[in-house]
Amino acid sequence: MTRVGIGYDVHPFAEGRRLVLGGVEIPHERGLQGHSDADVLSHAIADAVLGALGLPDIGHYFPPSDASIEGISSLKILERCAELSAEKGMRIVNVDASLVAEAPKVKPHAEAMKIHIGKALGIGADDVGVKATTNERLGFVGREEGIAAMAVACVESI
Repeated sequence: MTRVGIGYDVHPFAEGRRLVLGGVEIPHERGLQGHSDADVLSHAIADAVLGALGLPDIGHYFPPSDASIEGISSLKILERCAELSAEKGMRIVNVDASLVAEAPKVKPHAEAMKIHIGKALGIGADDVGVKATTNERLGFVGREEGIAAMAVACVESI
């Protein structure tokens, strides 16, 4: 059996935080606000995997009310998604994701993101798609108030 899930996430920019996307720290004047490291790309991928498995979203497994996970690396969230996949007798086949941001430029970091995401999910970097686009200066993304990400994941029975 093959199943597909989609994920979407958005985080506003915040002063005094690191910017982490796909497990890679990216030089930028602001980071993203969130309970974890606010890795919007990894969060969208996590929700896509969880959706493909028919499970609740990441907030169910990593609630923002849980002080013990404050600042957690979102790669740990992806690792948990891979564990949940195995527990359900499924394996992650591939993921594909798009970041929507006016800045920073993602392309120089995309390969490193693919490696980190693939390792966390237990798949090869070639099974991870990472792309980026702008919002053509429209909306909250266009005004550089935050970053959005969307993802799709495919899982299959072991």
